Amino acid sequence: MNIVILAAGQGKRMRSSLPKVLHPVAGQPMLAHVIAAARQACSDAANITVVIGHGAAAVQEAFPGEPGLHFVLQEPQLGTGHAVMQAVPCLDDATSTLVLYGDVPLITAATLRRLIEAAGAAVGVLTVRLPDPAGYGRIVRNERGDVVRIVEQKDASAAERAIDEVNTGIVVVPTPQLKAWLATLSNDNAQGEYYLTDVIARAVGDGVRVVGVDGGDVDETLGVNSKEQLAMVERIAQRRAAQALMDAGVTLADPARIDVRGDLVTGADVSIDVGCIFEGRVELADGVRVGAYCVLRNCSFGAGTELLPFTVVEDSSVGAGARLGPFSRLRPGNALDDQVHIGNFVEIKASTIGRGSKANHLAYVGDSIVGRDVNVGAGTITANYDGANKHKTVIGDGASIGSNAVLVAPVTIGAGATVGGGSTIAKDAPPGKLTVARARQVTVEHWQRPVKPKKG
Repeated sequence: MNIVILAAGQGKRMRSSLPKVLHPVAGQPMLAHVIAAARQACSDAANITVVIGHGAAAVQEAFPGEPGLHFVLQEPQLGTGHAVMQAVPCLDDATSTLVLYGDVPLITAATLRRLIEAAGAAVGVLTVRLPDPAGYGRIVRNERGDVVRIVEQKDASAAERAIDEVNTGIVVVPTPQLKAWLATLSNDNAQGEYYLTDVIARAVGDGVRVVGVDGGDVDETLGVNSKEQLAMVERIAQRRAAQALMDAGVTLADPARIDVRGDLVTGADVSIDVGCIFEGRVELADGVRVGAYCVLRNCSFGAGTELLPFTVVEDSSVGAGARLGPFSRLRPGNALDDQVHIGNFVEIKASTIGRGSKANHLAYVGDSIVGRDVNVGAGTITANYDGANKHKTVIGDGASIGSNAVLVAPVTIGAGATVGGGSTIAKDAPPGKLTVARARQVTVEHWQRPVKPKKG
């Protein structure tokens, strides 16, 4: 199957320098959704041609090295028929050609498969029925149900305007005939453009059967031409994602208040509270509970782990039975073992934390290797950056770090060591010992606090 995706439009109503087809829906560019649907629908979709124009370089750069993806330039942009003409050199005559649109991101593989199968060796047109079809090309069928015309609103009779079945623009056409019909198109119209819909008239004129396939779900064929439409399509995509999660057994506190902007993989008995955002690939094992307003990006969580509200995790893995939050932040590069506790206003970065270790409040642990059953006291920080380079802190199993300690890396705290609260540790602390490094407390007699002079 040849796939042609039209993606050259500027989208002036988007009021953005970003090419229209690169605006994201559910965390991926609109064009990426269309490419994915085409690949899923056609097992033989090795040849995908994307017709680009406005922001051509940016569109190509967004899909580096993707196999089987080819780009052709439409310049100037003279309509949908003209766009498909640019793809003609890439089309294999031995199979049909499916034409899609890069700004119609909700189209599904199942609908495309129905269109392809129904068309067979004929021409296939995907249609939908609208309560208010005003402005759309009406589908006119004969007594057998075949499509004989697509009539634009301005050319339609009163009876034709009453038709609620409209053209979506998505077609599948035998490639040799497509090439021949494209060569006959004219731009003798008010816009001076070549229209792909004229191919249908050519097919009917040549006695080729045109099969109309009712897509059923209007949402699938919604195009995006403004930020308002983009937001509407985003909500539909999120509603689909929420429904899929619930079908898989996930408990959602409110299906209308979740955003999945990538792949969310869930086990059994997972629960997700309101306002959570999932980006990239996130894996939640059995029994994971995600509290309200968490933001999770490219991370995984073992069975029974709990995330309390307002936890932010990116590019990290967390084991089973752990507890994070509220208000915890895991920056990239962390590996937390089972039963680790990371509490409120604790930040972890590029560190490994051993089983059962805890940092329950107001701490920063960066570029560190923390052993098992370690307790990190409130206000503790690892001073890992000297202004030019990052350095490691190593904390052995069973160590206890007192509150408001500063561990100046590179430094090692031995297994079972205790660091006294308020200490600044710049040298290795031996295992099993108490290490204290702080100024001796002094009370200054006869000292008086300065007094502000009275005004006026």
